[in-house]
Amino acid sequence: MSATQIEDLFPGVRNPDGTQMINARCIIRTQDEHRVVLVSGIVLAQYALGDAMAEAFAMVQLVEQGWAAQSEVAGAFHCSARTIRRAQWRFETGGLAALGRPGGYPKGQRRLAVDRSQWISGLKAKGYSNREIARRGGVSEMAIRKTLRRLGWQQSQRQRDLIPAPDSKAANPNLSAFSSAGPPAPAASHDKDPANRHLDRLLARLGLLEDAPPLFGSAAAVARAGVLLAVPVLVASGVFECAQKIYGTLGPAFYGLRTSLLTLLFMALWRIKRPEGLKEYSPADLGRVLGLDRAPEVKTLRRKLAVLAAAGRAAEFGQALARQRIAARGQALGFLYIDGHVRVYHGRHALPKAHVAQTRFFMPATTDYWINDRCGDPLFVVTAEANASLVRTMPALLQELRRLVGRRRLTIGFDRGGFSPKLFQQILAVGFDLLTYRKAQRGRQRKVPRRCFQTCRTRLGGRVHTYSLADQEVRLLKGKLRLRQVTRLTDHGHQTPILTSRRDLTAAQVAYRMFERWRQENFFKYLSQEYALDALVDYSTSPDDPTRDVPNPAWAAANAQLRRGYACLEKLQAEYGLEAWTSSERQRRTLCGFKAANAKLGGKLRRAWEQVRRMEKRRDAIPKRVPVQSLHPEPVVKLAPERKHLTNLIKMLAYQSESELLRLVAPHYSRAEEEGRTLIQSALASAADLRVTQKELRVTLAPMSSPHRTRAIAKVCEHLNKTAVRFPGSTLQIHYGVREPS
Repeated sequence: MSATQIEDLFPGVRNPDGTQMINARCIIRTQDEHRVVLVSGIVLAQYALGDAMAEAFAMVQLVEQGWAAQSEVAGAFHCSARTIRRAQWRFETGGLAALGRPGGYPKGQRRLAVDRSQWISGLKAKGYSNREIARRGGVSEMAIRKTLRRLGWQQSQRQRDLIPAPDSKAANPNLSAFSSAGPPAPAASHDKDPANRHLDRLLARLGLLEDAPPLFGSAAAVARAGVLLAVPVLVASGVFECAQKIYGTLGPAFYGLRTSLLTLLFMALWRIKRPEGLKEYSPADLGRVLGLDRAPEVKTLRRKLAVLAAAGRAAEFGQALARQRIAARGQALGFLYIDGHVRVYHGRHALPKAHVAQTRFFMPATTDYWINDRCGDPLFVVTAEANASLVRTMPALLQELRRLVGRRRLTIGFDRGGFSPKLFQQILAVGFDLLTYRKAQRGRQRKVPRRCFQTCRTRLGGRVHTYSLADQEVRLLKGKLRLRQVTRLTDHGHQTPILTSRRDLTAAQVAYRMFERWRQENFFKYLSQEYALDALVDYSTSPDDPTRDVPNPAWAAANAQLRRGYACLEKLQAEYGLEAWTSSERQRRTLCGFKAANAKLGGKLRRAWEQVRRMEKRRDAIPKRVPVQSLHPEPVVKLAPERKHLTNLIKMLAYQSESELLRLVAPHYSRAEEEGRTLIQSALASAADLRVTQKELRVTLAPMSSPHRTRAIAKVCEHLNKTAVRFPGSTLQIHYGVREPS
């Protein structure tokens, strides 16, 4: 049967000409220059062809009333889904009249002159963003983007358009005003209802608002409002001023720079460890603590982080925060401790390997180097270049420290990973003192005679510390470098040698300051457990230097084989020596007789010795380090460091604020050393009553789990009230208190 015959079997079920299917319920029929939109056989819209306003209204009705999806309507009307969304937005904001637009260029908008192309291209070549060029030209950003596309410009990262130009401080009146006369005055909200910020959101959408000002409402038992206790400490850290100075603005937005930073800081203090964790909380509840109707959600916050990371100024931001920290806590910077923290990577990219102390394996990872003060609080953090060792990273860290602290002579403490006499010379040459463990040479450490040890005591940190110590002078680099060695003897006979250039300290003080380095280890453990320090926040990569040298695996394999050969040789030598020691002169009076009696063992020893010599030559012929490109056929990459660096700084600030609150509560809480941080964490996560007056935001926390804990937090509130701090972005002064138990 032919196809024509099959079609003739059902002549009455074919759709008439001019019929367009939208879905199973909706169809479009066009006839005699008129069009009808039918839903289940009922007319939804009827209009003449060419009536753009009526057609747009029909599309909006189909989507708004739920008869069809945007993609289905767009396919039936031969337009894009973006056109449907634009029509919905116009109808929502301006009604039916907004759907009808006359032909030609929109009225009230300036057109871009054709002869401005060279001017636009020149600004783009200098690094200006599309938004900044549009602002200077008085046209829309879309006009600039189309012109650049016509000129052949290809934008590789969309986020770069949201970052101001490098030298745009003079063009940004808010930023230039801040740099000369402090932060700009807080703006007032255009809304009256804290739970409905539609006017501020509209202004942000129109490009007239860079950050929504906080607007609080009085409420009882606001969940997690206890985090507002940290606001005075965060303001004192200078994070908002430094961010304003470094980043300027995120562009027109409801969630601007200040709001985004405050949200990230509060998330860290709430133990919401990743932006994805916001899915488990109500945006409206979190927004009430921020002074907003809704807190930013996952995609919004990740987009803000991407915009900040695209600026590439995380290192500059960290330096500015460190300068603020040094100015505020300079007395705690007599001793600084440097150590690396390895973050293991389990992704699909081939990254260089680093030694992971917890597992004792070499695994793909990146290394961050943290600098902490003598109390264990972090000062700043840097990411090492491709897992460079502490010895290779230390010179750059020292130069950075010298720029931050000025001419002050500080003592730098570090572990055995930084043991290098040549590095010690560099540390002393830069103007720092050193404090580190002495590393055993070739796996062996020369023991100090027991008669040299004496019992030493010192009172530091509110406690008396007793050590068995030996104090002596040592020489390194063939006598060119003279240092002081303080060796501690434990009850089990173990000796721990400590090297330092400080001769003004007692031996007990040297030992105490060296063992105080464990505060930094505790800091790493606390941040890993409480703040998810090792969490991967960015999956993107950036190109790495393919010519940098890395350890050669072939050399390592040959060296391991050589060590096994040495072990076999030493075993045979021990057996041969034992035979010589037990040999009797009555049996073998000459050496020849002994060799003849042990010819078989001697032959094994000779062959092992020759094999070791061959393995030494084979290993020496292999280069110890090779370019990384020779080991990886795929492109050499590394994890993009900017977003991780930013989140590290956020977690650092949150930890610092916890530490400051802990210092305030310590005089009023007897178990502050054991339970202080737990108490602070409970207070920050507790509910609180919010009461707003014309000049104050009164925060009344719920009682703690016991009366003595409640009294301790009440004392902290009294101290914070003396700071008279205002909530960032507003004129409301915060007043703290604790509600009496019922």
